[in-house]
Amino acid sequence: MSNTGSNTDDSDDSTPGRLRIDKWLWYARFFKTRSLAAKLCNGGGLRLSGTPVTKAHAAVKPGDVLTFAQGRHIRIIKVVALGSRRGPAPEAQALYKDLAPPVAEERLQDPYRAPFQQPGAGRPTKRDRRAIDALQGDGMMQSETD
Repeated sequence: MSNTGSNTDDSDDSTPGRLRIDKWLWYARFFKTRSLAAKLCNGGGLRLSGTPVTKAHAAVKPGDVLTFAQGRHIRIIKVVALGSRRGPAPEAQALYKDLAPPVAEERLQDPYRAPFQQPGAGRPTKRDRRAIDALQGDGMMQSETD
């Protein structure tokens, strides 16, 4: 008996207790699109229980630990459930346990960002400059005209 149905790349979904890793990352709302999740997997930027993943069709099961970079943070996630759809955020958060939640940085250390200055520190404003000129008074003006 031949299989007349189309054999899609989601064949790992038929294995009970397993799901494609790119689908799971998308279901769990770590990535906005499944394509972005697949790109991370294919690029080798994901580890599944310590083993680098190079294919998006790798199977994930409950109990697996995923390690990947997301933005400036390294995420370490334990798979709790597989899920069947990309649902709302509370449903997605029930699919995993975050073993290393990202900590909020007080201030991003951007080398191109100007450091915060207290008012009155640094270069004077136009108003401050006029006040300084007024304090220096006529002595400055007379020396320029002489």
